Amino acid sequence: MRVKIRLFGGPREILGKSELDRDVEAGLTAGRLVADLMEEYPVLESYAPVIKIAVNQRYADAETELREGDEIACIPPVAGG
Repeated sequence: MRVKIRLFGGPREILGKSELDRDVEAGLTAGRLVADLMEEYPVLESYAPVIKIAVNQRYADAETELREGDEIACIPPVAGG
C-alpha cells in the first residue's frame, strides 16, 4: 500500500524534502514507519524521541495502523513566544 510522509522543521531542512511517498506493508504502524525512516536516514535519529506523529491531520500514537493513502506527518517540537 502507498502512503505519503510529510516532513516539517529540521527533518525537512536536513533531507531537503517536504514529503516522501512510500510503499509499505499492510498492517504497518505509524511508529514502525517512523523507526524505518530513522534507519533509512540516520541523520534524523536525534529527532526520534521528540517527534510527534499525525495521521490524516490528527495526532496519532505509535500503534496507529496505517491504511492505503494515509498522510503521515512527522512534526518536530516547535518553540516560540
